[in-house]
Order: sequence, then structure tokens, then C-alpha cells
Amino acid sequence: MSGLLEQRIAERLVVSVHPAVSAFAQKLAQEVGAEAALFYGSNLRTGELEGVLDFYLLNAGRQKERVWPRVSYHEWEHDGRMLRAKVAQMALSTFERAACGDSRDTTIWARFVQPSGLVWVARDDAKWRIVTALAEVARTAARLAVALGPASGTPDDYWRGLFQATYRAEFRVERPGREDAILSVNREHFDGLLPLALEAEGIVFGRDNGTIHPELPDIRRAEILRWWRKRQRLGKPLNLLRLVKASTTFDGAARYAAWKIERHTGVPVAVTPWREKHPVLAAPGVLFTVWRKRGK
Repeated sequence: MSGLLEQRIAERLVVSVHPAVSAFAQKLAQEVGAEAALFYGSNLRTGELEGVLDFYLLNAGRQKERVWPRVSYHEWEHDGRMLRAKVAQMALSTFERAACGDSRDTTIWARFVQPSGLVWVARDDAKWRIVTALAEVARTAARLAVALGPASGTPDDYWRGLFQATYRAEFRVERPGREDAILSVNREHFDGLLPLALEAEGIVFGRDNGTIHPELPDIRRAEILRWWRKRQRLGKPLNLLRLVKASTTFDGAARYAAWKIERHTGVPVAVTPWREKHPVLAAPGVLFTVWRKRGK
């Protein structure tokens, strides 16, 4: 490890999770020969097993698909309990490239500057590659945060502006104040992260009673903003392309949809072989059935 930022990230990646989470991660990773499994999302914070667990599997070798990640849904009965997981897969090398901001993507560094846990890894060298990549994630996010942000402000001001900008760039709708919720529920994670990331990035700043004053030269700021505008323009089209791809390649989509519908409406949905194979074509009929049963 080369610095304090990497040390902090390595320490925070060691998370205490329910043994069922580790077992599920190992099972999923070994089935596809992944190098590692990152666990993230609300279940990481709460420690609960209810709902859907979120995993990112980082695979060895080259990225096979140009539009990534590949998303799938899995159910597994473990010690008499049904576990559910939504799994994204991509090559570790692609994850590293996205973390540095070298790809067109905005989702990796915006997502993984937030908390995650390394709950399974095949080898130590993969672990340190992930630590290094997550340090790059923090550096990428931090330099954009200060380039977009005010001349001075609290770390929260900069993180808040970053999340607002990435939400606007992506093809998704977040509830107003979502960025405040992220910061408040992950207070320990974000405390002290921005200064460390700026130091690692070589951006000089002053501090005064909780306020930081980045000394970002105009040329550097303009360079960062040009980098951002290219990705900002591609954000919605790229996310739409991923949604279109997921509609045809989301493994287990029918089971995932059936679980979501029953959870939110109380109406059970039978997952027939045809619905499993053609989830998009089956959707109108399923929704009509749910509407009819709820109307009784």
C-alpha cells in the first residue's frame, strides 16, 4: 500500500457480516470463477438478511461484454432461510479502469466512493488490486467534487454536489434529498475521506473549523470539467443502453420481479417456464393478473 488513503480503505473493507452473507458471496463467486465479491447497499449497513443482498463480482481476465455489468438474480436456501441476491459482474481490470475515470462510465466511482465490504476474495493480490482501485475511486470522486463545488465549503457540501451531479447525468430518478440520506447514514465512512483523497490526488487545500479551501488552479479545474462534460453527455444514453440490455440478459429477472411484486402488493405470482424465459413479454399479463386480484 502506498499511502494513508489505501490504508484507510483496506481497514474499512474488512466488515463484519452475517455468516450467511459470506457463504452466499463465496458460492456465487466460485460458480463463475470470480476473483472477489464486494458487498454493498442498505443490507451492508443494517446487517439484515431480509430483502435483496447486493453483490459485485469482479472476474479474472478480459471484459467479455462491451456493455457491462451483467446483472442476475439468485435465490439460495441456507440453513433453512431463503436468501436473495442481485449480482452484478464485470472484469476486475474493467473495474480498475472505471475507478480511475478512464472509461466513459460514471456509476463505478459514484457508487463505490460509498461504503462496501470485501466479503470474499480468491487471493491476496486481488485484494490489493481492489484496495488500489477503491483509492482511485475516492480520488476520481474527490477531484470532481472540488471542481464542481464552491471555493470553500464543508466536505458534505462537496460530496452533496458530486452526488447531485451524477444523479442528473444518469438515467434514473432519485428522491429529493437522497444525497443527504447517503451522507447521514454513512457518516463514519465519509468523515475524513475527502481530505485524504485530495492529498492523494495532489490537490492542495486549507482547513478552517470544518471548512476546506481547495487551491485548484484554473487550468486544472477546466481540465477536470472537460473530462466531466464528456461523461455527462454520455451518462443517460449509456444507462439507457444498460437498461435495454438488462431487459434481455437479466438472469432470473422473472423470479426477481415475482418476488418484488408479492412483497409490495401481497399478490403471489407463479413463475412458469415461459415467464422465466420471456420476462418482458410476460410482464403485461402478470401486471393485469395482479391488478385483477387486488381489485377483488
